[in-house]
This record gives sequence, C-alpha cells and structure tokens, in this order.
Amino acid sequence: MSLDVGALMLESVPFARTLGIVFDEVADGRAACRVPDRAEQRNHVGGPHAGVLFTLAESASGAAVLSALGDQLDRAVPLPTTATIEFRKVALGEVRAEARLLATREEVLAELDAGRRPVFDVAVEVTDGDGVPVSALTITWTLRPNRPANTGP
Repeated sequence: MSLDVGALMLESVPFARTLGIVFDEVADGRAACRVPDRAEQRNHVGGPHAGVLFTLAESASGAAVLSALGDQLDRAVPLPTTATIEFRKVALGEVRAEARLLATREEVLAELDAGRRPVFDVAVEVTDGDGVPVSALTITWTLRPNRPANTGP
C-alpha cells in the first residue's frame, strides 16, 4: 500500500506530534515508534509519564492497524475499544513501542465482508533505550463500518 502511515498518524493525531513520536517502521500489521526523553514529560520517579507510555503504545497499535487495513478506510473507521497496560519496570530515557496485530488481515476482512463489525487485538511491547521491556499492552480494536450517505429527500 502506498499510504505513509507514520505521516498520516502525525497529521491526524496532533497529540502524537506534541509528544514527539517518531515512526521508525510500519508495514504488514506491525509498527515500531519511539518517543525521545524530555524533562517535561517525566513523572515523579524520573521516567516518562504513564500517559506518554500509553500514547506511544496506542499510536504504535494504530499504525499497525492502518498498515494492514488502511486501504479499507472508505468502508470502515478503525477505533480502539479497550486497552490493558502492565507496568513492568520504571522506564528511563527514550522509549520504543513495537506493535503487531494478533489477527490476520484476512480474518478481519472476512468479518467486515460478512456484515459484522470485526474486533481484534494488537499486542504492544514498550522497551527502554537498552531494549529492556518496561510495559506490555493489549489494545482491542474494531472496524466500524461507514454509514452510507443519505441520498434520499
């Protein structure tokens, strides 16, 4: 697909720009992005605030979804529905998130083609600058079918 998912994410999600998220890899239901260490985004123990970690992970998951299903935007809108986050270790410095769809494109599209609203998970691992896992997330997404335009009087 010719869609530049990282650019689309930064254009359509201003908060991702505010945090300084950088998209490094986006393809085939996977995405990796990172956020630099910035003093104004740290928490009371000196690491990135939990909101930074969550936004980074959610952005990676959205990019992974778009990399697999972005060509379906004329049919449906991808939306996160739930998320769980496990904080494993205090993150220090730059953090990186790697996301991957846990369903195949074919499974998701089969649900959409059958007239159902697909629901699927994206796993995300957040690591610190040394590659040590600091958080793990599962974010559940759905594709909400677009409503047909009202063509009647």
